[in-house]
Amino acid sequence: MTYIALLRAVNLAGFNKVGMSDLRELAAALGGKNVRTLLQSGNLILESDVRTSGEVERLLESGARKTLALETEFFVRTAAEWKKLVAANPFPKDAKLDPGHLLVMCLKDAPSRQQVAALQAAIKGREIVRAVGPQAYIVYPDGVGRSRLTSAIIERHLGTRATGRNWNTVLKLQALTKAL
Repeated sequence: MTYIALLRAVNLAGFNKVGMSDLRELAAALGGKNVRTLLQSGNLILESDVRTSGEVERLLESGARKTLALETEFFVRTAAEWKKLVAANPFPKDAKLDPGHLLVMCLKDAPSRQQVAALQAAIKGREIVRAVGPQAYIVYPDGVGRSRLTSAIIERHLGTRATGRNWNTVLKLQALTKAL
């Protein structure tokens, strides 16, 4: 099975530093095959005999803690789940015209409609949020860096942990799964 694993909050301003070669070595030591990384932000693609995304998450989190002294969360999806994530994008126009301002937040748990509505109500800018299963899609028309809609606000209102990638990275990760 092919998996995409996203690390939460690594290599940000010197916080939770991890080398991508170390990450690849960790995944290989845990039984991963054809291990690849994308960018320096903790994007990992691997093949594994492990049966579920949750099991892969637990293995990687435990291994990172023990081997790399890295306390972070992994968000794992199968290649098939990632394909559905791409297809479920509720903002196809934004994906085409301004993919750098469209983020997909992978969530540990799927939020309720009430949680998504509460997050939308808390937004102070022009951002728009839609959730589909354990993903939230967010359009940041004025840019992520200028937005007051932070990960902390998103996690608080959705009641779950999250990590985000822009649409360009989402598509690059999908392309890498096809290359395996």
